[in-house]
Amino acid sequence: MIKLFVGLGNPGPEYEDTRHNAGFWWIDALARELKVTLVPERSYWGLMARTTVNGQNVWLLQPQTFMNLSGKSVGALARFFKIQPDEILVVHDELDFEPGQVKLKRGGSHGGHNGLRDIHAQLGSADYWRLRVGIGHPGHKGEVANWVLKKPAPDQLKLIEDGIAHSLKAWPELVAGQMDKATLAIHTTKPQRPKPPRKPEPEAAQ
Repeated sequence: MIKLFVGLGNPGPEYEDTRHNAGFWWIDALARELKVTLVPERSYWGLMARTTVNGQNVWLLQPQTFMNLSGKSVGALARFFKIQPDEILVVHDELDFEPGQVKLKRGGSHGGHNGLRDIHAQLGSADYWRLRVGIGHPGHKGEVANWVLKKPAPDQLKLIEDGIAHSLKAWPELVAGQMDKATLAIHTTKPQRPKPPRKPEPEAAQ
């Protein structure tokens, strides 16, 4: 079950609306859903909220260390409250997905994402869950740094916001540890078309 929800991003108004802050946007939406307020917590170098869902403690965290040092915040909170890697969900921007595409997975490499790289190092494990929020790719590797620190175009922003809203519906399953159900809900973005009714078999000629 997920006890700690982490959204990755950079602090400060100049970064607030940039693609790299998609993880912050997701946590903001979850905080509204749970009716909690994120407040500064110096001990964990981040904005944090704590609540209870069905008798279980749940934490929301936005590291304020800047992206490259995200693990400092995540590691400090996880160690203090004895939260295991597989009880952590890290929400982050994903270049390899189109805007609005969102996927859930557990473990794997950091894929060059500096926030994940530092979380790997601080937790000493890659065995945490990730929710990857697609922001699209600029097309050239040399443009990536500039791309993630810019605001998405309005049409892309709408797709990202829709993807966040859709994936957020799975939070009860994530908290309950129903990861298969959560994965299915998040990965199913288009309603399946109903099968056409079967045509009656032609009657045999008498």
